Amino acid sequence: MIPTSVGPGPRPRPALAPDPSLALATGHTSEHATETEHATTTASARTLDPREWAPREAAHRERADALTAGRRDRALRHEKHPIEDFLFTYYSVTPGQLRRWHPGAGTVLAGAGIQGPDRAPSERAGWREYRPVSSDRPDDLVFDAAAFLARRGSTVDFVDRLLRATLERPASLGCFGLHEWAMVYRQRPDELRHSSLPLRLGHAGTDAVVEANPIRCSHFDAFRFFTPEAAPRNELQPTRATQPDLEQPGCLHAGMDVYKWASKLGPAVPGEVLLDCFVLARDIRELDMRASPYDVTGWIGADGLPLEPVAIETPDGKREYARLQAGFADRGNLLRERVLDAIAELRRAGAGGADR
Repeated sequence: MIPTSVGPGPRPRPALAPDPSLALATGHTSEHATETEHATTTASARTLDPREWAPREAAHRERADALTAGRRDRALRHEKHPIEDFLFTYYSVTPGQLRRWHPGAGTVLAGAGIQGPDRAPSERAGWREYRPVSSDRPDDLVFDAAAFLARRGSTVDFVDRLLRATLERPASLGCFGLHEWAMVYRQRPDELRHSSLPLRLGHAGTDAVVEANPIRCSHFDAFRFFTPEAAPRNELQPTRATQPDLEQPGCLHAGMDVYKWASKLGPAVPGEVLLDCFVLARDIRELDMRASPYDVTGWIGADGLPLEPVAIETPDGKREYARLQAGFADRGNLLRERVLDAIAELRRAGAGGADR
């Protein structure tokens, strides 16, 4: 029997009280708070000594460089990868941006504003999101949570709502990756998005799979790429407005998007969490393409092993897809929790640590 859902979702997180940080942030007349407000904001902030934060930063950069090595090497050779490049084109986060380590909100990095024996200003000192703790501590930097909320408060609210709503739902495992098939339904060869990859079953065979299976795509950013002939076949008609009402953890694209939401929160998300989200998106992307109508034979996965198609047009393929999908749902939910924790810390830091 092929599973279509996995139990109830995780225990719902309690709703946040009205956010005092937004009122504080929107009351600013400039991007930065006054000295008094700065002192209040960092009164209860954690302080990391260079012996604590420098190794974390170095480890993050080393890990990011390893994760992006293939992308950077291909760029030098002007080559493309139809599977992995999606992580850098669709999500628009560059290897350089991924390399930047942040401790998250509410953490002071002692001595981070200077570098070298001549005490020259550090790279981080020039980053828009950071400011000195105070005039008498100019070399100690902190992420300016209040200013970030003033600029990006609506984004923070949307991500918060979306991730909470997704966590409250069980994982639905009955879509079997047919969204990718619907994106090429009745297309001509010159219309395919991945022209370098052949269709595993050919055009007629691909169309036949779409016509023989119900399509249950709940994700707007996948549905919007359906061909005009495939869109009416979907059981749902998701929109951007209904995204928080339909998103569920079994959706592969919703799992990949945890990386998108983490990246949109910028320095509020600790670097370790961001890279974990990237790895999840990378792993899901491989399954997404293995189960797609495209033939990925001959391409190598992140683990160094050849990628093999998941034939979702067969019962065995559907079972394999649902099994892997369930594992990604669990991994995605753990990361949603960590991103929500970062948002809660952002709100506390932006409100001056009132609830710490």
